[in-house]
Amino acid sequence: MNINYINFDNTTTFHGGKVPYFTFKNLEKLDFLRHGFSTRLGGVSNGVFSSMNLNFTRGDDRASVERNFRLIGEALGINPEDMVYARQTHTTNVMEAGYEHRGMGVTKERSFDDIDGFVTNKPGVALVTTYADCVPVFLADPVRKAIGLAHSGWRGTVKNITKETVRMMVSLYGCKPSDMVAFVGPSICRGCYEVGADVAKEFAAAYGEMVFDGILYPADSNNPDGEKYRIDLHRANEANLLNAGLKQENIGITDVCTCCNPGLFFSHRASKGLRGGLCGFLQIK
Repeated sequence: MNINYINFDNTTTFHGGKVPYFTFKNLEKLDFLRHGFSTRLGGVSNGVFSSMNLNFTRGDDRASVERNFRLIGEALGINPEDMVYARQTHTTNVMEAGYEHRGMGVTKERSFDDIDGFVTNKPGVALVTTYADCVPVFLADPVRKAIGLAHSGWRGTVKNITKETVRMMVSLYGCKPSDMVAFVGPSICRGCYEVGADVAKEFAAAYGEMVFDGILYPADSNNPDGEKYRIDLHRANEANLLNAGLKQENIGITDVCTCCNPGLFFSHRASKGLRGGLCGFLQIK
């Protein structure tokens, strides 16, 4: 497999083997964490779900998805019975995950719905969110030993689920944003993410002058009507983190695009919706 496009020396570590996955260098320094981000490789699913599909709602065989969670769990050192898997609907709803939620969405039914982010300070509770171009935002406070994980698509980005995740960590655990370490994970890059004027207007309204500082671009400089735009969701989520009070030096940003690399990742845009799902995982040891 050709993985030369990944900048290993900067932000991201690729773990090969039978079940490949990624970790992020600024989070690797925090010895109280386990974390990872899956690829589409190393599982048992077939067809458009080949092979490490971690989404139960796309039409894949449930037994295959369950087996995939076992396989990625073994690679990461996280038991599926300890995972709490979001039921995402592109909201800014963030939930505190406790011991009573372990296994929900993976090995047993959920008691919650419409959740796009989690926080916890409970060791052993593994936060899990799913992706296929949207942005995973990992948060960790090494002082208070608390974590958060958010699914931030364009709606979650413009409505700022990151700020809500930080707010809950502050409110529930006494965290200080200046202590937090964050990583903006693999997702669609600005070169692949073309949107219409309606979405662009929402970003312009949300970010004001900041929208011109690397967030929103005309898709084609020869298109004076500005009917199509490109959005840098990585930069927008970085701005959200900074506005929430995190320090620039504590924020890592991916250089890996899911849409550019459909052989390594599931990408909704690259596959035109015929795909499985990736997952981000974050756990206090």
